[in-house]
Amino acid sequence: MSIYHVIQLIGGLALFLYGMNYMEKSLKKLSGGKLETILEKMTNNRFKGLILGAGVTAVIQSSSAVTVMAVGFVNSNIMSLHQVTGIIMGANIGTTITSWLLSLTGIESSDILVNLLKPSSFTPILAIIGAMMQIYSKTEKNKSISSILLGFSVLIFGMDTMSGAVAPLKNIPEFTQILTMFSNPILGILAGALITAVIQSSSASVGILQALSVTGSISVSAAFPIILGQNIGTCATALISSIGTSKNAKRTAIVHLMFNTVGAIAALIVFYGINTIFKLPFLNESVNAVSIAIIHSVFNIFATVILFPFGSALEKLAYRLIPLSKEEKA
Repeated sequence: MSIYHVIQLIGGLALFLYGMNYMEKSLKKLSGGKLETILEKMTNNRFKGLILGAGVTAVIQSSSAVTVMAVGFVNSNIMSLHQVTGIIMGANIGTTITSWLLSLTGIESSDILVNLLKPSSFTPILAIIGAMMQIYSKTEKNKSISSILLGFSVLIFGMDTMSGAVAPLKNIPEFTQILTMFSNPILGILAGALITAVIQSSSASVGILQALSVTGSISVSAAFPIILGQNIGTCATALISSIGTSKNAKRTAIVHLMFNTVGAIAALIVFYGINTIFKLPFLNESVNAVSIAIIHSVFNIFATVILFPFGSALEKLAYRLIPLSKEEKA
C-alpha cells in the first residue's frame, strides 16, 4: 500500500464524513423544525417513542443527532426522562438504515437492473440533478433538496474512494494479522468504541468497517465485537452534549450509555454462549458490506427487544447514579 493509497483513504474518509454531515443538516433544514415539533408531542407511551425514534433516525440518518435532541428537550423541560427513553431505543434501530444503504455498494451482477441499484450507478445522476437544482432553484425548499442529493453523492463517492484505497491491503499479511487481533472481544469492543467516539458517528464507523471488508481480511469473529463497540462509542456525543445541562438531561445521556452497554454485554453473552455449545462454523468466514449490515441490524433489534421491558429500570438506575438534588425533591 503506497502513500498514494493512504492519501486516498484519508481523502475518502473526509468526503464520507462531510457528505454524511451535510446531508444530515440539509434533511433537518428541509424539515423546517417539524422533527422537533413531532418529538415535543410525545406522550408517555414508550412504544410510540420507540417507533418515532426509529423513524426520525432513519430519515436524518443520525442516531447521535436524535439523542442530542432528546438531551436538549429534557434539559429544556419540554419532555421527561420517561418520554425520551423510547426515543433513544428507537434511534438505535433507525441508524441501521445507513449500513443497509451503504451495503448496496457491494452489489455484483451482470444484470443491468440489479446494477442500477448500486449507488455508484445512480449517484452521478443524483449529483447532476442536485448541482442543477442548486444553481437554478430559487426556493429554499428546492435548495435543501439539492443539498441532500449532493450530500448523499459525496458520501457514496467517499465510500467508494475508501474501498478503492484499502483494496491493496488484502495482499499484506501484516494487515490481516492486525485485524485478527480484534477477534478478541475486549479488543474489538475497545477499537469500535474508540473510533466511533472520535468521529462521533456510529453510522460513519460502520461505513468504514464496510469499506475495509472489501479486503476480505475481516472475519465474523472480528467484526462482531467491533460493531458492539461502535454502539457504545456513539454514546460519546450525547455525553458531551450533556455537559453543563440539568441533572435530568445528564440522566438522559446516562440512559443512552447504559442501554448500549448492557445491550452489548447481553449480545456477547448470548453470542459466545451459543458458540461455546454449538461451535458456530461461520466465525472465521470473511464478512462483506451486507453481512456487516445484517450483524448491525440484528444486534440493535436484539438489544431493543430484550431491554424495552426494562426501560423503567434503566431510568431508576440513572436516578441512582445521578441522585435527585434538593431543588428536584422540593
